[in-house]
Amino acid sequence: MTKPIVKSFFDPATNTITHIAHDPAHLEAIIFDPVLDYCAASGRTDTKSADMVIDYVQNAKLRVKYIIETHAHADHLSSAPYLKEKLGGQIMIGAHIDEVQKVFGDVFNADESFATDGSQFDALPKDGDTFMLGDIKVTAMHTPGHTPACMSYLVGDAVFVGDTLFMPDFGTARCDFPGGSAQTLYNSIQKLFTLPDETRVFLCHDYKAPGRDEYVWETTIGAEKRHNKHVGGGIDMDSFVKMRTERDAQLAMPKLILPSVQVNMRAGEFPPAEDNGTIYLKIPVNAL
Repeated sequence: MTKPIVKSFFDPATNTITHIAHDPAHLEAIIFDPVLDYCAASGRTDTKSADMVIDYVQNAKLRVKYIIETHAHADHLSSAPYLKEKLGGQIMIGAHIDEVQKVFGDVFNADESFATDGSQFDALPKDGDTFMLGDIKVTAMHTPGHTPACMSYLVGDAVFVGDTLFMPDFGTARCDFPGGSAQTLYNSIQKLFTLPDETRVFLCHDYKAPGRDEYVWETTIGAEKRHNKHVGGGIDMDSFVKMRTERDAQLAMPKLILPSVQVNMRAGEFPPAEDNGTIYLKIPVNAL
């Protein structure tokens, strides 16, 4: 099996990891979950994080085929359109994004031009869909629970799981966003656990669990199955759902959820400018 080469970029402002996986023979690449820097206080964006990705791709002489969002993120804005403009590639997200768009289109009272069929994205892979990255087969795996549209992608011997799993010492993703479900997340994780134990697992976030000095974003399926504090070691569904539900009830909303979802449900584009030429993001009051 050809193994992808993976380069990762950690964004400390949002604890997000952007991964670049490429086929060493053909230098074809996928960019997973790219970050657009955003200052909530000023409303200003910056491309510093995305430019680091661009520099790496260009210096390594990679050809970007796909820019993949594992889901519509609630904790950072996507730089996918900017990366597509500079590097090319198709912007992809799971086919169930329409469910997310319908819910949050209503929450933000989106303009009439906002489509809720996923058409802002170039491709909407479904569970089991496959495509090639050079000589490496990529398989889309629908792994909902955190959100209805969450997808994981098996790329050779590596799986990119978005927010479905965290490092074993930190656990699993929250399930209290609209359309989330602890039962569904448990089943999705069991689906991932059918992969070989040696499968490399690349995570979208790390929060440096208590007692750990460094941020880490790579583990294995075997390590998750044996040691994940929320779902490893044979923990049953009922126990997991009870833990996850009680834990989620104590969590605050992500600090960038309102700007992030408005942008990410549009494939990284901002809402249309208003008649004064300025783009605005809405802050719904008491809506979430």
